[in-house]
Amino acid sequence: MSLSAEQRREFRAIAHNLKPVVIIGDNGLSEGLQGELERALNDHELIKIKVANPDREARQAAIKAVCESSGAELVQTIGKIAVILRRAKQPNPKLSNLLRNR
Repeated sequence: MSLSAEQRREFRAIAHNLKPVVIIGDNGLSEGLQGELERALNDHELIKIKVANPDREARQAAIKAVCESSGAELVQTIGKIAVILRRAKQPNPKLSNLLRNR
């Protein structure tokens, strides 16, 4: 599921005011972190994650691994912050960033 340029622009606008929900440290993607990521994606659909690693290649690898393991799609990366999207089967209108900002 590839996003069009217009969809990416819309999702970036929605994510602009969001704070990072998941912070990935030097240890990478642990079981607890994977569970929290799944919960955040199920609840909010569009989230920001922060990768606290000083090495650029390691950050990109961590973001790619997060997207592959969770089935999410990368919307944008700026520095240590990435915006990812995974649509929920039954989104909660009170929690979903996509539904609340339309």
